[in-house]
Amino acid sequence: MKNNCLLKKGHFTPLAIIVMFALPVIIGMICMCVGRMEVPLSDVVKSIAAIFTGQKNNIQNYSIIVNLRLPRILMAIIVGAGLTCAGNTFQSLFSNPLATPDILGVTSGTCVGAILAIILSCSILETQLIALVFGLASVAFTIRIAGKNKSGSMVYLVLAGVIASSLFNAIGSLLKYTADPQDKLPEITYWLMGSFTSATYHKILIGSPFILIGIAIIYLLRWRLNILALSEDEAKASGIDLKKTRIIFILASTIITASAVSMCGQVGWIGLLIPHCARMLVGSNNRYVVPVSISLGASFMILIDTLSRTLSVIELPLSVLTAIIGAPVFISLLNRSNLR
Repeated sequence: MKNNCLLKKGHFTPLAIIVMFALPVIIGMICMCVGRMEVPLSDVVKSIAAIFTGQKNNIQNYSIIVNLRLPRILMAIIVGAGLTCAGNTFQSLFSNPLATPDILGVTSGTCVGAILAIILSCSILETQLIALVFGLASVAFTIRIAGKNKSGSMVYLVLAGVIASSLFNAIGSLLKYTADPQDKLPEITYWLMGSFTSATYHKILIGSPFILIGIAIIYLLRWRLNILALSEDEAKASGIDLKKTRIIFILASTIITASAVSMCGQVGWIGLLIPHCARMLVGSNNRYVVPVSISLGASFMILIDTLSRTLSVIELPLSVLTAIIGAPVFISLLNRSNLR
């Protein structure tokens, strides 16, 4: 076992379970205090309690917490947990520590849908739905290309993903080229860099069910990721239907990624970096890596969002911050582990 305070006799210790659940909640509560206007922690608790009791002691603080910061925190938790879970799944599925949630072209397809919706002046919710549909369509396109290969090689699926990404990136570039440079292009550029600025409960209600379903599927079947990470002959000897299992994991991860990107735009590094941090804590067994990744991913995403809205007068894009923080951390992980 990797860490005695987290694991004991093949199970998480009670302390580890409490920490995994409490970490995103505590970080979320603290981060709701921070912003252009500081709000005491006691007022944060009272504002959240007022949602259920209806007793609003401070209308201004209630509006700041419940209408502005709480939706962002909830979206950050869901998106961070989802992208980390999808990233870990693809890393295990393809036996590649550098695999990311967009390896099959889902992000590129989702971005094309969002760009098209913005050009057509669709509402925020319509943009989210169109982006989600295009993301799922891009992966269907990838699987269709890979289906031409009768051997069922995972390498062929990755190559099909590269083809799909290149194609949808080209389509996205063409759409941006035709966009109004004074109005639509800045909006498209800002959306592509990722942000929780437009987080609302309606957006969460549309996108989060898909993410939560995908996470639940991966969590319940996480032990099978250990089998899929083995060599082809060893995996076949386990007796599970490899093709069906891989398709289930690919579809679950695709739905998660497409939904996350449709809600907040592109957010890089989360699905690549956090699973490696989880493995440093509990080893490579996905029975433990998946739940730890979900907790760490949600917590990290909350911190990134808080930094994006507090570091500067203008809100910084999420992808910029994740790259600035993620790149040096990942270099450190490379130097300390056997990822090479």
